[in-house]
Amino acid sequence: MENRAQQDIVIIGAGVAGLACARRLLAAGRRFVLCEASDRIGGRVATEVCDGYRLDRGFQVLLTAYPEARRLLDYDALDLRRFYPGALVRHGGKWHRVADPFRHPIDGLRGAFNPIGSFADKLRVAWARIGGFDFSRHDPGLGTLEALRAEGFSAAMIERFFRPFLGGVFLENRLETTVCKLDFVMRYFARGDTAIPALGMAEIPRQLAASLPAAAIRLQTRVTSIEDRGVRLENGEIIAARSVVIATEAGAAERLSGQGDPHVAFNSVACLYFSAPSAPVDEPILLLNGESAGPINNLTVLSAVSPDHAPPGRHLVSVSVVDPEAAAAPDLDERVRRQLADWFGTDARGWELLRTDRIPRAVPSQRVLPEKSPRLAEGLYQCGDHCGIASLNTALASGTAAAEALLEDYP
Repeated sequence: MENRAQQDIVIIGAGVAGLACARRLLAAGRRFVLCEASDRIGGRVATEVCDGYRLDRGFQVLLTAYPEARRLLDYDALDLRRFYPGALVRHGGKWHRVADPFRHPIDGLRGAFNPIGSFADKLRVAWARIGGFDFSRHDPGLGTLEALRAEGFSAAMIERFFRPFLGGVFLENRLETTVCKLDFVMRYFARGDTAIPALGMAEIPRQLAASLPAAAIRLQTRVTSIEDRGVRLENGEIIAARSVVIATEAGAAERLSGQGDPHVAFNSVACLYFSAPSAPVDEPILLLNGESAGPINNLTVLSAVSPDHAPPGRHLVSVSVVDPEAAAAPDLDERVRRQLADWFGTDARGWELLRTDRIPRAVPSQRVLPEKSPRLAEGLYQCGDHCGIASLNTALASGTAAAEALLEDYP
């Protein structure tokens, strides 16, 4: 006989979207269970403590202007550590500072005539900044690269700044991502800070889960199919429920729902974490490869952003590689070390490699903006960053939207 349990609502997946959904249902007084296939909450937002280093699953940041993050998260409790609003760009064998001219006007003036784009490019950036980086007038089918060209930016500005910067955001350096996402991310970069929690990005899902009943979260509980009014688990158990919310990543969501293409395209990234005896840069700033050579796309000394990310006397360096061919290379470590030595001197070749994360399904590839309703069928709902412009904000917003739709349908 099948083992059956009864719940009002089953949420499949305890990532950020699933946790946000659960938070809203809890506030409404509903009973639910979160079924998570892995041994932890958070989904793609994770932090591992390794010998005193805090290693996020790939380089991730929080944009503090995200409206859903502001509504649902306690920033003070997260002890956010801010990045410098700008970047150091490598070009011609030197580092050049690109700064937000409104928050660092002196740095902005100093960089007005650097080789990272023309003076006209800098004026275009300033004008776009005044307008809040509004790219909404472009056709949604337009890619980011075409949109930047249409805005009048020179090839030098695109290649030396926008390609590595946005490549690190989109996790693809061809800049084929829809202009809608360009509009979205640039707007929130301008409106607030870029930050990380002092103890790592996993503090975000941990905070979301803190108010949930411990018994409502079932880890290592994989859902294999959605049955009539319930779900079937890998162990054969059936959990009967009036409603089901699919809060998994895009491919798994479409396999479980039987709707859409389960072979969803994703952008990938390789993230290498190094321990260094001294910091190559002693400020909380993003370093970009504007030379179109070598595997590194961007680099950050995370211990300069948050000292809690490394043990005393050591420094944590995060390196991101977004080019798929370079990221998959068997000699990636050696190729990265050669570039580090070129940038920071031969001592960088001796930095200790702590871990390499190759993440093939890091973020949904979005050449076209998806439009997904939270309602899939009667009693069946969905949420996740794939339901809109892929971001932490969309994950949070879609989780709440799925809960609101469920509450409206089953008051």
